[in-house]
Amino acid sequence: MARIAVIGGSGYAGRHIVAEAVSRGHTVLSIARRIPSERHEGALYVEGSLTDVPDLLAQLEGVDVVVSAVAARGEMEGLVRPNVAALVSLLPDDVRVGVIGGAGGSLVTEDGQRVVDLPSFTEDYKAEALEAIGILEDLKAGPESRDWFYVHPAGGFGVWNPGERTGSYRTGGDVIVTDADGESFISGADLAVAVVDEIEHPQHPRKRFTVGY
Repeated sequence: MARIAVIGGSGYAGRHIVAEAVSRGHTVLSIARRIPSERHEGALYVEGSLTDVPDLLAQLEGVDVVVSAVAARGEMEGLVRPNVAALVSLLPDDVRVGVIGGAGGSLVTEDGQRVVDLPSFTEDYKAEALEAIGILEDLKAGPESRDWFYVHPAGGFGVWNPGERTGSYRTGGDVIVTDADGESFISGADLAVAVVDEIEHPQHPRKRFTVGY
């Protein structure tokens, strides 16, 4: 079993990843600025912030995998990319890093344009999407000794559209996953299934991948 730390463990993606990892018997550390009132038995909850990298490093000592599930929105806009980069640069080489990005960085088709560049992409989310893409660029430019994976959820992923756990999903490489009707969706619980599957059985070393139904 792995020792997994989830930064942003009380957020929408983070709390589902914590729950899924605990259910499979992993040792899970959930780090968030506030400890949530609803907690999963078996996980350890601590207060911490991505903006305090020295403190985070002390909390992360001994973990095998660190997953960042912090969105670059609100008061965190502009702060996620530089702090993820700083953290990754200081972690031991044998720690694998996972990042939950957004749908905006996915491609519409192979070698096609990005979702964020479509005219239909909501302007209010562009800054968040571009910062998330920047994190991916930093990971790609980093040393080969650092293993990482980066997940693009489907377009309809979010707390407003939670769905249920089915235990199934599809991956699409660089291309956003859509169904036969062109809809793009993944529940919070099934995104977590995909993330923990990747941790248990790595299929995307130093790569990004998209997830949906």
